[in-house]
Amino acid sequence: MPFVPAIKTERLALRPLGAADAVRLSALAGDYDVASMTGTVPHPYSESQAAEWIASVKAGEEGVVFGIFRDDELIGCTGYRAFGDDHAELGYWIGKPYWGQGYATEAVGALIGYAFDANGFDYLKAGHFTDNPASERVIRKLGFVAQGGEVRDCAARGTKTQCVTYRLDRAEVQAALRG
Repeated sequence: MPFVPAIKTERLALRPLGAADAVRLSALAGDYDVASMTGTVPHPYSESQAAEWIASVKAGEEGVVFGIFRDDELIGCTGYRAFGDDHAELGYWIGKPYWGQGYATEAVGALIGYAFDANGFDYLKAGHFTDNPASERVIRKLGFVAQGGEVRDCAARGTKTQCVTYRLDRAEVQAALRG
C-alpha cells in the first residue's frame, strides 16, 4: 500500500480508512442519492462490501484514497488513480447529511495540492454525471476546465450514464498561486 499521510484543512482531516470505518462508509456511500452519483459504489452497499473495499484500498488496488473526517467522524471519501506518470483522475463523494456545506470543495482542494506535490503530475482529470450540478460547481470552483463528455458506467443505477470530463493543469495552479 502506498504511504498516505493525514492532511488537515480548516475543518477536516483527510486520512486513510480503517476497518472500523466500514459501517459508516456503508451507510453514507450506500445512500442511493450518493451512490447514484458515483461510478463504482453499488446500491445497496453492504457493510461487508464496504469492508472488502477498504481492504482493497489498504492493498493498494484503488489508487490513493482518503477518508474525509469532520470531528473524527467519517463524512465522505476522496482520492485519485494515476493513469501514467503525467496524470491522475480524482473522485470524491460526501454523505448526504453533509451536502451544501463546502466540505467537498475543501477536501478536494487539499487533495489536488497533495496529488501535484506527492506525484508531480502534469494534470488532473475529474468528471461528473450530467445530472449532478452540485459536483459540477465543486469541480469548476477548483479551477477545472471542461474537456468534453463520455458515457461511463454507474454501478448504483445499473446503466451507462453521460459524464462531463474536466482537466486541471499543474502549471495553471502554480501560476494562480503565484498571482
